[in-house]
Formats: sequence, structure tokens, C-alpha cells
Amino acid sequence: MRFTKMQGIGNDYIYFNEFEEKISDPFTLSKVVSARRFSIGGDGIVLIGPSEKADFRMRIFNADGSEARMCGNAIRCVGKYVYDRGLTNKTAVTVETLSGVKTLTLTVENGAVTLVRVDMGAPVLDPKLIPMNCDAESFINKPLNVDGKEYNGTAVSMGNPHFVVFTKGVDALDLERLGPRFENHPAFPDRVNTEFVEREEDGLYMRVWERGSGETFACGTGASAVFAAARLLGYCGDKCKIRLRGGVLHFDMSADGHVFMTGPAETVCDGEIDPSQLAKMN
Repeated sequence: MRFTKMQGIGNDYIYFNEFEEKISDPFTLSKVVSARRFSIGGDGIVLIGPSEKADFRMRIFNADGSEARMCGNAIRCVGKYVYDRGLTNKTAVTVETLSGVKTLTLTVENGAVTLVRVDMGAPVLDPKLIPMNCDAESFINKPLNVDGKEYNGTAVSMGNPHFVVFTKGVDALDLERLGPRFENHPAFPDRVNTEFVEREEDGLYMRVWERGSGETFACGTGASAVFAAARLLGYCGDKCKIRLRGGVLHFDMSADGHVFMTGPAETVCDGEIDPSQLAKMN
């Protein structure tokens, strides 16, 4: 079973080409191969295959085996994969996800993709659609009680549910303790990704706790949610640079309210797994 490991500013996934490989149990496969130190290691797996709605289809599975609806860093890597591997010669590519069809614009240098700009769609603020247990029309900069402490945050969906908390001293936060408390908060029936953000002189800095994966070096949908929340609160305009632990993403807002994310995508390595070894590792 062949694989390619790729990363978008430190958000690393193991990619499988379903044009060539048949993946019968992606849930177990993701749990096994994502285990750091014991296997390939990564934030999960991504399956790239044919689509009836778009040029390609992407499915994402977190390190705990749960399926994610969308991942901004992963989809940039999909754009690089399909172009660099000759699956397409187009620099405008559509990809089907569980959050709908996304459009990618590829920057190519010396025959390889270096940057990908993704139309992440419009932010969703309706709690019923995020989903969040809340009777209000939106949850913007409102307090949420977590373990007896109130955190002001904004609930946004960018294909996945996010809760954005602007605070200070982000690097000093104990995310191993805090993250699961937010992720499994009863206000979020499908769990939630949580972003802890502070303002910088030239943009924003964030750390993210992803449901199903823990703290990751980057989260594209999370950074998109941060951009959307920052605009709502007046912390930035229609353009913003967001620094994550793994690198920098750039955002802008179109006239129709769509969030556009631009960032790098890199191939780490190619390899092969002996399927018979998967049962031993599980």
C-alpha cells in the first residue's frame, strides 16, 4: 500500500491515492498509521479519489479515526499532489469535500506547486448549523463557562465547528488540559475545534486544539474561523496574516463574503506499507 506524507505549515497527513489503492477501512487505517513513534505518524489520513461533482474528491480522517468534513491545510496538499503527480494539468482545480466543493488556485514554479489559494466559503454563524446548543441567532464574543471559568468566544463554522477565543499569553496556556474541556463541552453536540488567539502588531497568532487530533501545528479551517471572528470584532480588515505554530497563512475576504486562504503545501516523503503489518500495529 503506497502512501505520501505531506504537510501544510506543520499540519501533516498521510495521503492515499484511491485511483490506485483500495482503502476498505479508513477509520482503522488512520488510527494505526497516524500513531507517532509507532508508525508513520501524522494528524490523520487523506484519501484522494474520483468525484462526480468535481475534479477530485477528498476524504479526511483524524488520528482517532473520526472523519472530518474539511481541512484547509490538507486540501492545499491535495492540490499539490494532483498537479505534481500529473493527475491534472489545470491550475484551477475543484475538490469535493463533505463541506461541499472547494475551488483551488495553484501557483506553479519550475513544474511544481508552491502555493495554493483556497475558496473556503462563507463563515456560518447560525448556532443550529455550526452546531451549537444555543437559542440565540449567533454566538459572537459571548461567555462560555468551562470548568467554572468564563471564556469569551465566537462560534463559527468553516465546514467544521470552531470556537475562537481571543486572549493573552497564548503560549503559556496548558492546551493538553484546556483543549479536551472545550472539545467535549456540552454546548457542542458534535464536539468542537478551539482556537486561542492573541493580537500581534502585524496580524494574529493562534494555537489550535483540533477535535480528534489534539493540538496541531496548524488548522486551515480554524485559521479561517479566526479571520472571520477577527473581522466581526474589528481586529482586522478584509486582509489578515495569521501566524500558527507551523507557519503563516494569509487571508482575504471577497465581495460576496467568502474567505480565501493562501498558504504553502509540501511533500515530505513517499513510502509503502505492508498491509499485513497493519493488523500487528492495531
